[in-house]
Amino acid sequence: MSVILPESELPEQLTIEQAVEAAYSTELAEVAAKLQRGLPALIECDKELAVYLFINLRARLKSQGYRCAYLDGRPRPNEQGSPVPTGLMGTMINQLRDAVRGATSHEKQVVVLPHLDLLTTSQGGLTGEAREVIPLLYENPEVVWLGFKDPSFPLPKVIENLFPHRVSIVGISRPRLRYLVTRREARKFGRQFNPWALYKYVSGVNVVRLRRLLATLEGEDYPANPTLAYRQLRQATLTGTLEVPEVDLDRDIGGYEKVKRQLRQEVLNILGMKDAARSADEIARLEELIPRGMIFWGPPGTGKTFFAKAIAAAIGAAITVVSGPELKSKWVGESEENLRQIFHKARQSAPSIIVFDEIDSFATARGTYTGSGVEHSMVNQLLTEMDGFHREEMVFVVATTNFVESLDPALLRPGRFEFHLQIPYPDDEDRRSIVQIYDRKMRLQMTEAAIDYAVRRTGRGYLTATGTPFSGDHLNALCRSLARLRLRENRTDPTQPEDIERAFEEYVDRTELTEREEEIVATHESGHFICALACEHYAEPESITIRSDMHWAAGYVRYKENDQLRIGWTKNQAIDAMCVLFGGIEAERLLLGDISSGAGGGDLTQATSIAQAMVEIYGMGNDTTGLRQFRDPRNNERQPISGMQAELIDRQINSLIRDAQIRAAKILRDYRDDLMALRDEVRQKKTLRQERVRELIAQFKQKHHLPRRQADGPDDHHAAS
Repeated sequence: MSVILPESELPEQLTIEQAVEAAYSTELAEVAAKLQRGLPALIECDKELAVYLFINLRARLKSQGYRCAYLDGRPRPNEQGSPVPTGLMGTMINQLRDAVRGATSHEKQVVVLPHLDLLTTSQGGLTGEAREVIPLLYENPEVVWLGFKDPSFPLPKVIENLFPHRVSIVGISRPRLRYLVTRREARKFGRQFNPWALYKYVSGVNVVRLRRLLATLEGEDYPANPTLAYRQLRQATLTGTLEVPEVDLDRDIGGYEKVKRQLRQEVLNILGMKDAARSADEIARLEELIPRGMIFWGPPGTGKTFFAKAIAAAIGAAITVVSGPELKSKWVGESEENLRQIFHKARQSAPSIIVFDEIDSFATARGTYTGSGVEHSMVNQLLTEMDGFHREEMVFVVATTNFVESLDPALLRPGRFEFHLQIPYPDDEDRRSIVQIYDRKMRLQMTEAAIDYAVRRTGRGYLTATGTPFSGDHLNALCRSLARLRLRENRTDPTQPEDIERAFEEYVDRTELTEREEEIVATHESGHFICALACEHYAEPESITIRSDMHWAAGYVRYKENDQLRIGWTKNQAIDAMCVLFGGIEAERLLLGDISSGAGGGDLTQATSIAQAMVEIYGMGNDTTGLRQFRDPRNNERQPISGMQAELIDRQINSLIRDAQIRAAKILRDYRDDLMALRDEVRQKKTLRQERVRELIAQFKQKHHLPRRQADGPDDHHAAS
């Protein structure tokens, strides 16, 4: 079946009453049937729609001999002369009392309550008037009630329970849209009218509002491009603070090509094919493939919400970003109501995307809660709302989290959050693209050398002040710092690598070292440096400093990258790594005659972990224990073994550590003069960067006739005191 509708099949004219019948005939017929059977019914709908639904139902009921008592609080002609003004609520209560106490089982009457929301508070509690009304509602079981409820107001359970039949009327169904557009209005969308394409923008709009929107469309008839008409609808259907973001997936988000490719292939391309389809069967098939729930997971600051905004911009969707903690309320039921309202507004503004930021704050696995227990109800409400989606509705839910493993499994099953997208820390190419975008936007005029340095300075082996790798947010902060620096100094010249370093170090709150402390730290780091040069299977140093920008280390050595470490250590690399780790403490012992606690926090911990892993996990010990695994790498728990076996393992671990320590001490004795010269230069200059380090390495190799190293690139290990 084609989705293109000839103009001749559209109505010439359409009243709102006719449109209501065309849009909701099934729902209205069902409600009327329930009322005729004596079952009270509750209709949840927008205020502007309620009166037209009542008019339709009144006509249906009248044809069956029923009459309706419409209790809206307006005085009737015989009540106009009341000497005491009672106000809207007072009049409504008097009318209600008369209706309840005057009703009989023989009378075919339906009592209509159009303003149930006036009986509640914003938290769903009861007003003073409600406490007077509720006894009346339950006083006469012969009364057949028809209530109308605004979706924006929750009803207390005591009132909701009065209605065994409930129906929610939100938006319109796609098959009925063809009966709700006149020929004159269809001309604003081109010569080939496609109601399925129009539905994307009006699915959450009730029929009364739809008719008013369509009647006010501006523009020429039969335009070659119907963008103007769709844009008018898009702006008119945005509710509250919702807006369509302007974030381009390529222009505004640097790098992450794998993530972008996955988003296009799994979501955007299918949506594009759906929009281009001209067959109802083809559209229905594609809609079954579109994931409505998505989990974006990864470390903080990597752009998870930014990617969601880019999706919204690509499909013209409104977006609302909701923080998990903000949804929680101390009032019973209000947290669930907050969730319900978010989904209701999103459906009204479709196409739309709801982003639950930090969803793990309330959607952790049920049974693991340590809070008030409201989280359990919130997860249930979230599942209920997601299960209530219609496939044709363009409403998507994106949840972001740093801890995907902690989420409730019910959220992750197919049909809910079935599309999982990892957004990790950016790699070298990602960081280069991100820096280039900020360079362009902030007009930093960065040279290629400056961009290269920024990429390298934020890469593997470099950590932020909080001990994490650099994310997109950190790169944004770096570039903003550069922009402020250039603004302060009224700079118009290009940004150089030294400016990058200034932006990093200008306001770092470093601990000032005494001369004695500088001597210890410089000796320690020089020991790491020299051992790294002498160990064939360890990466070469790239820089050395005793002016650290990390609060947990007074100094450190950074190394080039060894690509092999990405797939695992070799035994020789592990042995060399332990040797380099012991270089710091052995340098102190050799040159200072004493040792400090500087190695305890990192060097000894890492060396011990490497030795344990070699013996217990990777089978790199000696023949005494054989090629066997003694520790589970997933939880780091040692498997059950005999006391004799444990003793053999401990001996091997101690032997590996002792051999590494002895080897480091010998290397430093052999190269004592180089160690002392490096220590003195580091004390004087505080930091030796790449160019100077390369000179020192070349001189060292030439002096001692050492071969060139194959590995070259940043390593994620650094030795720090």
